[in-house]
Amino acid sequence: MRSDEDERSLSRADPHRGQPIVRRGPAAGAARLAVVLVHGRGGSAADIIALAGEFGADDIAYVAPEAFGHTWYPRSFLAPIADNEPDLTSALTVLVTLVDDLRAQRVGSERVALLGFSQGACLALEYAARHPTRFAAIVGLSGGLIGPAGTSRQYSGSLDGTPVFLGCSDIDAHIPLERVHESAAVFGRLGAVVDERIYPQMGHTVNRDEIDAVRALLTKKTGPA
Repeated sequence: MRSDEDERSLSRADPHRGQPIVRRGPAAGAARLAVVLVHGRGGSAADIIALAGEFGADDIAYVAPEAFGHTWYPRSFLAPIADNEPDLTSALTVLVTLVDDLRAQRVGSERVALLGFSQGACLALEYAARHPTRFAAIVGLSGGLIGPAGTSRQYSGSLDGTPVFLGCSDIDAHIPLERVHESAAVFGRLGAVVDERIYPQMGHTVNRDEIDAVRALLTKKTGPA
């Protein structure tokens, strides 16, 4: 039996373990697709899952984890990776666990889409690059791969034609344009089909073109459930 001190140590080492998960739509095993939605810094699972109403499909199971303290990692995604630990590893483990749980419900990765905004986009993209396989789609809205300039991007494996959508402003105060371009290139090398869209003077937000692009990805038939 764990002591209170053991529990506190575990919480510090794995802060996102046991956090709430919000679900919407049919049970994953009965759905055509399962979409993992990852909120941004200061956001919540309820915030990001509200986007489901924009996508116009009632045969999708949506799953949205919530970060402890509403923040997946404490510093900028451009900081040295060690500076965001152990929170970053804990956050990535949340996504690993969710995808494994979906697999246990007989939802293979080819029926799983990952979508994140801002900090959640960075997390979703980093997870996909570290665990490449054929996904239904990967969507990064105002985000990029994690780590400072010069971070090694020697990910192994293949995304095997997975469609990847990257949308961002050219003046985003949090996401350098160069990092979006770098992320697009990395996903291309991993075998993804990348749709990178840069929106002039947009700022740090999501626009209608991005919503329409995601809807098109998610409503494209990928085979029977």
